[in-house]
Amino acid sequence: MDGQGLSDAPRPTELASATAYLQTEAMNLKEGSLDQTFIALADPIRRAILARLNLGKARVTEIAEPFPISLNSVSKHIRLLERAALVKREKIGREHILSLNPSGLDEASAWIEETKSLWLARFDTLNALLLKRKRGEL
Repeated sequence: MDGQGLSDAPRPTELASATAYLQTEAMNLKEGSLDQTFIALADPIRRAILARLNLGKARVTEIAEPFPISLNSVSKHIRLLERAALVKREKIGREHILSLNPSGLDEASAWIEETKSLWLARFDTLNALLLKRKRGEL
């Protein structure tokens, strides 16, 4: 540590390398897998793309328009969303029309609910033990 708290902070090039690594790993995962879904949802640009598609179908160029990144970069985000089975692509002539695939969230939703139930049960048990302890029963 150099006294300013910055020596351990990742440098922008390290962050870019880490992001590239994660994107490469995401492309190697089984299509539509739970890991793919969580990786896809981890990025704010991809979540914004999903929010836009929640309003209805859109061309790739329409999706890319509001973002301060290249069309090529947006296309990479879209491909990741497609591999996670969160987005469907339809080709009409030269246009690529995207739509949301909400069923792509089913496995993640089930995992979240199962994990939530497990932790709620554990917290209830802990709460019961703490109440017994407070009353002097333990």
